[in-house]
Amino acid sequence: MATNFLVHEKIWFDKFKYDDAERKFYEQMNGPVAGASRQLKVVLPRPPEALSQAAPGTSSGPGASGGPGGDHSELAVRIASLEVENQNLRSVVQDLQQAIARLEARLSMLEKSSPAHRATAPQTQHVSPMRQVEPPAKKAATPAEDDEDNDIDLFGSGDEEEDKEAARLREERLRQYAEKKAKKPLLVAKSSILLDVKPWDDETDMAQLEACVRSIQLDGLVWGGSQLVPVGYGIRKLRIQCVVEDDKVGTDLLEEQITKFEEHVQSVDIAAFNKI
Repeated sequence: MATNFLVHEKIWFDKFKYDDAERKFYEQMNGPVAGASRQLKVVLPRPPEALSQAAPGTSSGPGASGGPGGDHSELAVRIASLEVENQNLRSVVQDLQQAIARLEARLSMLEKSSPAHRATAPQTQHVSPMRQVEPPAKKAATPAEDDEDNDIDLFGSGDEEEDKEAARLREERLRQYAEKKAKKPLLVAKSSILLDVKPWDDETDMAQLEACVRSIQLDGLVWGGSQLVPVGYGIRKLRIQCVVEDDKVGTDLLEEQITKFEEHVQSVDIAAFNKI
C-alpha cells in the first residue's frame, strides 16, 4: 500500500545524485577550491586593475583563470592593494587628528590670553545656608513726624477751591447751552388734511356751505383749495384741504366746528391725512 501511495507522489528521490554530478562538474571546470575561497570568489568580482597588477610570473590571458593558481594570485594581489589603501587611510586619519589637536590647543591659549574672557568668566560664589530674616524694628515716631502726619488731609479738603472752580465752569457751560438751544427755532409738527363735507340734498347752496366752512378761524389752522365732487342724484360734496398744527388743532375739533352749521352740513369725513 505504501509503495502504491508513493507512486502517485511527485518526489525527487535521486536529487542527491544530480547534486553530486553538478558539484563534480564545477570542480573540473574551476579546480578543487575550499569553501572559504569559493565564497570569496563569489562575493568579490574580478576588477581589471587587479589583473593588470598581477605578478610577473602569472599570465593575464583567458586561460590563466582556469586553474587554481590564477585564483590564488588574483586574491593575493587584491589583498595587497587593500592593505596599501588601509595604510594610506590610517595616515590621513592620523594627520587629521594631529591638526585637530593643534587647533584645540591654539583655541584654548587664545581664550586664556583674552582679557574679555577673564572679565566674563563666571566666578564661583559661595552660597551660605538660608537663615530666617528678622523684620526691621519699627522706629518710634518723632514729634516732628507726628505733626507732618497731622497736616496730611486724607479727604482732600485742600482741593475745595479747585472743586468750586470746576463747578462754576460747569454751570457756565450749561447756561450757554440752554441759551443756544432757546435761540434755535423749534420744529412745529404739521399735518395736511383733506375733508369731505356732504350737504343734505341737491338743493343746498354749496357756495354758502363753503363760506361757512372757511369762516372757521382757529390758531394753527390754514384753509387751502377746494372743489365740488359729484356724489349721485345731482348731489355734490365739498372737498376742501387745510393745514393744521398738531399741537393746536385736531381732527375732532374740526369736525365739531364744521357740523355746527346744521342747516347746510350733513356730515364730515376725512378723505386724506398726511404728516408734513
